[in-house]
Amino acid sequence: MADRQLHVGLCGIGLEAYWPQFEGLRSRLEGYVRQVAERLGKMDVQVEELGMVDSAQRGREAGKACRRADVDLLVIYVTTYALSSTVLPMVQRAKTPVLVLNLQPEEAIDYERFNRLPNRTAMTGEWLAFCSACPVPEIANVMLRAGLPFYQVTGVLGDEATWAEIGEWIEAARVKKALAENRLGLMGQYYSGMLDIMTDLTQVSITFGSHMEHLEVDELTALCAEVGEREIASRIEDFRNHFEIQSDCAQTELARAARTSVGLDRLVETHDLQSLAYYASGRGVPQNEDTMSSIILGTSLLTARGIPVAGEYEVKNVLAMKILDCLGAGGSFSEYYALDLELDHVLMGHDGPGHLAIAENKTKVRPLEQFHGKAGSGLSVEMSVKLGPVTLLSVVEDAKYGFKMLVAEGESVPGEVLRIGNTNSHYRFPIGALGFVKAWNEQGPAHHCAIGLGHLSTKLSKLAKLLAIPMERVC
Repeated sequence: MADRQLHVGLCGIGLEAYWPQFEGLRSRLEGYVRQVAERLGKMDVQVEELGMVDSAQRGREAGKACRRADVDLLVIYVTTYALSSTVLPMVQRAKTPVLVLNLQPEEAIDYERFNRLPNRTAMTGEWLAFCSACPVPEIANVMLRAGLPFYQVTGVLGDEATWAEIGEWIEAARVKKALAENRLGLMGQYYSGMLDIMTDLTQVSITFGSHMEHLEVDELTALCAEVGEREIASRIEDFRNHFEIQSDCAQTELARAARTSVGLDRLVETHDLQSLAYYASGRGVPQNEDTMSSIILGTSLLTARGIPVAGEYEVKNVLAMKILDCLGAGGSFSEYYALDLELDHVLMGHDGPGHLAIAENKTKVRPLEQFHGKAGSGLSVEMSVKLGPVTLLSVVEDAKYGFKMLVAEGESVPGEVLRIGNTNSHYRFPIGALGFVKAWNEQGPAHHCAIGLGHLSTKLSKLAKLLAIPMERVC
């Protein structure tokens, strides 16, 4: 089992020559670094404290310590002036994303108190405690010339807006780590003819670090055959707790869905999956058709508990769903349904799994006599996304960078929905329905996207930077 806690290396940087010159300066600056460590520790991260890095030798040692600790993000707190030759060997050896904190201890120097200090040595020591901005251009110059990406937060040490920005970087780093440790199950094959969703799987591993585990539908069918009646009855009770089961749902269909749901859980546990994309008609093998036509309730439960499942073998979209879920925003599978130009809304939804945790009301279960475009019949879920701000995310293949992220912020709004046993919602965008559709399509996404709660573009832009891919925001 992978260690999924985020590991953050933290150091302060300064200049060794200052310590004997200015009494108390080092201990004061180290106190500021401890404040940063305490705040980071409250973000549920493991902090590897590297101390005060104030020379090239200490930089080399700190970089090696980062490698030994396998840190996911190196946070460099610029406490005062520091030489770029201190930072370069550390970053070169750490080989991990770098966040530079350019944080003053207060909003401004107290000039009146400063000018009453007893001598100019004391004055210089006080000024140096506020001097974090000074070396950042030097550090940036060398990092860029060395081809080493870095990111920065500029502000005041105790300011909550500053810490909100740092928190977004921590969240982005946490999502990047989750993607790198994501075991993505791929079961079945692509829906024939959907050229837009066919994906370069090698590039998925290169860009996101995810491992793909190729699975057979036969294995799931075999696991379902082992499920006992007591387990089926227990899972039906789970369904009643999580769903609003409509009166026309046959007990035999609930039992079929329950058996497949338990089998799915065993498949996920066996392969330690953190996400799953699937599609198979099952035609020609009745047992497999039975499995695949009874999968929707089980995949919805998995999605709700942080193991997103995408139908139609949509690899790119399950990555988008995983990203949004890691941000605590859900991530429900969606596509255009229709435009309501009278209301200036876009209707979006999809058949298959829904994200129960972001539903406006309890998700309904309805029987479908025929799954449109797919084999068989069975139970399906009908839900709308919670009203309020939402973010649409698509992972799009990009000729230069492998992938890019496409983002739009809008709002889930009330409106009459199609009662067809699918997820579906009304969305409003600041650039209007026609403006949104035009701008979104111009970016060349596949026809699916993931929808999450809240406006997340600032967090997603930070994740894109950590992944070294572009992000396009249409609204």
